[in-house]
Amino acid sequence: MAKQRNSRAKGSRRRERRIIGVRRKPCQHCREHIEHVDYKDVAALRRFISERGKMRSRRITGACRRHQSQIARAIKIARELALLPYVSEGSGGEGSYHRRGRS
Repeated sequence: MAKQRNSRAKGSRRRERRIIGVRRKPCQHCREHIEHVDYKDVAALRRFISERGKMRSRRITGACRRHQSQIARAIKIARELALLPYVSEGSGGEGSYHRRGRS
């Protein structure tokens, strides 16, 4: 009987938490019934970019797979058209290069 408890206890609790656990919030674009993400809406796209200029992942943004790929494509187009920066203004440059000890 003790063996059954030990073998069951480890895996079953993890599965229960996953099933009973909190559901993911629905995608913001799906809630608002947005079909396509527009690359010209720079203010909306800035929310999906980090301070350093990197695109945030689905896990962080909460977007569904379909809208996350549209967001990524829109960000890339906006960067190409110089509506969004590739990197933030504060990161990079000679100052940070020399601060790391390289000469």
